[in-house]
Amino acid sequence: MVKIITDSTCDLGVKRMEELGLEVISLAVNFGEESYYDLIDINTDTLYEKIKEKKMLPKTAAVPIMTYMDVFQKYVDMGYEVVFMGISKSMSRSFENAILAAREVNEDKIFIVDSMNLSTGIGLLLLKACKYRDQGDDAKTIAEKLNVDNKRVLSQFAIEKMEHLHKGGRCSSVARIAATLLKIKPIIAVRDGKMHVMKKPIGKMKVALDVMIKQILQDKDRLDTDHIFITNSHGREHSDYIYGVLSKELPGIDIICTDAGCVISTHCGEGTVGILYMVKE
Repeated sequence: MVKIITDSTCDLGVKRMEELGLEVISLAVNFGEESYYDLIDINTDTLYEKIKEKKMLPKTAAVPIMTYMDVFQKYVDMGYEVVFMGISKSMSRSFENAILAAREVNEDKIFIVDSMNLSTGIGLLLLKACKYRDQGDDAKTIAEKLNVDNKRVLSQFAIEKMEHLHKGGRCSSVARIAATLLKIKPIIAVRDGKMHVMKKPIGKMKVALDVMIKQILQDKDRLDTDHIFITNSHGREHSDYIYGVLSKELPGIDIICTDAGCVISTHCGEGTVGILYMVKE
């Protein structure tokens, strides 16, 4: 038996994760001394309410080693092999904590995979993992396949407002002012496990959305046709626009729209929307 475990940054939505039989470990969102756990006692709506109320941006915290140990031990004791995959090791200490926890519990039964991604970039890989599990692969085989698949995920997000990137230390005050004056809507891409500024389209948000749409359509002939995700943080109108275009241009592909959780929302802010997909080897 194989148990697939992830963290709350995968943005698949509680219902879908339950249907897939995933165990989910929540990351903490901290407003000063107040801590909330994503998907448990805070969601994206509440997050933005608290940001306005407290006039401060929260910080996200890595999952502690003991939390991983408790969850891993539970499933090993039940006779499961475990595959864990959460946020990219380049973006959080959570990955290293999971490695340390696996060593403490049972390295032979627990396989830790670096998603090299965030949000539904992880979600795409989790859907693959569940497919491998359901076809009878053991945990080691699933982990080996995921360590190939993780290099095929392409994720990009258009940022509508620069405030969160600025307050989170990901852009300078000068860059923020310049971007605001020039109406730049940066597109952040995840490649090799890290976030990079891919393009800086100028104008309304639709310009940035069209840049992302153009990119995926350029990749049309090498798309992995299982799933495409469109993930937004209070940017439903942007998500609907992208879905309308892609559903016509890419018929037959399962296009899934999801809402971003508290982690990506904390770092990217309201209006952010991404297109996440996989390409063939």
